[in-house]
Amino acid sequence: MLKVMFVDDEPYIVEGLKVLIDWERENFEIVKVAENGLEALEYLRENEVNLVIADIRMPVMTGIELLQKVQEEGVSNAYFVVLSGYNDFQYARDAMRYGSMDYLLKPVKKDELLKILRKINELSKESTEREAHHKETETAFLQRHMIALIVGRYDDVNLDYLNKNMRLSSGIRYVIIELLDTDMLETQEGSLMQYRREMNDAINQIMGEDSNHLIYDVSLNHSTYDTGFIYCDYMAEDRGLDNVEFLSALQKRLEKILKRKVRILAGKKVADITQVSKSYSSACILKSQEVFHEARPVVTYESEMNVNPGKAMLFKKSLDNLVKAIEESDEAEIYKCVNAFYDDISKGGLGESVSLNMNYLLFQLIHVATELDDEIDQEEILHKISESSFDEGVKRGSSVHMYKFACEYAQYLNQLRKNVSGGILKDVENEIKANYSENLSLKKMSEKYFINCSYLGSLFTKKYGVSFKDYLTSYRINEAAKMLINTEDRIVDIAAAVGYKNSDYFIRRFIELKGMTPSQYRRQKKM
Repeated sequence: MLKVMFVDDEPYIVEGLKVLIDWERENFEIVKVAENGLEALEYLRENEVNLVIADIRMPVMTGIELLQKVQEEGVSNAYFVVLSGYNDFQYARDAMRYGSMDYLLKPVKKDELLKILRKINELSKESTEREAHHKETETAFLQRHMIALIVGRYDDVNLDYLNKNMRLSSGIRYVIIELLDTDMLETQEGSLMQYRREMNDAINQIMGEDSNHLIYDVSLNHSTYDTGFIYCDYMAEDRGLDNVEFLSALQKRLEKILKRKVRILAGKKVADITQVSKSYSSACILKSQEVFHEARPVVTYESEMNVNPGKAMLFKKSLDNLVKAIEESDEAEIYKCVNAFYDDISKGGLGESVSLNMNYLLFQLIHVATELDDEIDQEEILHKISESSFDEGVKRGSSVHMYKFACEYAQYLNQLRKNVSGGILKDVENEIKANYSENLSLKKMSEKYFINCSYLGSLFTKKYGVSFKDYLTSYRINEAAKMLINTEDRIVDIAAAVGYKNSDYFIRRFIELKGMTPSQYRRQKKM
């Protein structure tokens, strides 16, 4: 509700205003009654008010003097309405020159007061919408520049923008923040977006002025909506903490607010923002490796990779045999090698050796894939490994999980060998054009055309230069742009027509691709 303050030295005038209308029904809350302009000014210096209704003639400081002081000091953006008698009409005109939006003659008439209040409500609503749109636009621009550095494709323009619009320092990390047990949540895009939006709102609440370090949808993993955070050392230092203590405190506060489990994966610390892509890649590696461990609330790159050489053991023979079985797609031999590896782990000490062995295994699997197709990006393969590793009903870190993962990776390698023709890609492209408003996904396309989801994603990105998700988003937004120009449909209806149940999410995507809100786009194109 909008906050209103009365400024008048005559109590019967104030009491009359209070009972003249139903203020709450008109979306106003009376927060203060001041007897003169000076008392009102002191209140405005410490408190937010949306509307000031002030008498012109008062002792100590008049209504016009109050208005002048507010304008000079810039202490409030409140709307001003002055009360005047017929003999004070010239004063009322002076008040209008000083910024009063209107005046009311005494005795105040109910209809005139209601007309002014409803006008203020409408102006306030329009102002809030403008501010929201402006913030959306600024956030979208900022994130586009951040993504350029995160993926390692940036120039001085990107770097200058971030330095001007973010507080940065040495000691940078890319941090992945995610909800656990998402398999228990609804799987529709809108629902998952809602849960993540709640998490993002909670991070914004916790981080305050540093909330613009939040970023989302960086991942090349087409089925993932990831939330990231650009951590800087000053964030912990300002709070008298080290980086692990800071991240742990953030994780605990998020769980407390959301009442759901949250995990934080912190990539390698780098010197400055220009090296954030290295931290991002290491965070992705952590995410890929997490499937082999029991879920932990906070994981940092340094703690995971700093293995004690005296205690850690590399079971190279077991892993080499496993990689060979995966290459040959021999499921029986894979099963045998997985069990042999877990026997070695059990004997050698799980705690100190897991990271070393998983690093070695991932390196070998990446090498095998790049030998088959040297155009595949290594980071992309890590995403494919992560994608095939997160499956429902499979216990993390078990030999059953390892066997399932190894068999799926063997299938992925088989797809690479087959070198699927571009005919399927054309079918997928036509599917998007015909059914873009439906809940399409890379997984559904892979099932329909009997091709491995990971490999289809790789082929799609190679041919079109963007991921399946980005291609679908771009097509939807372009269709929405046509509707904005050629129809008078509401934006919420256009969003639904192109496949977005969440209109806020649609607007954010539109801004990212078109550089302006849908309303601004419609106005500009119809001028």
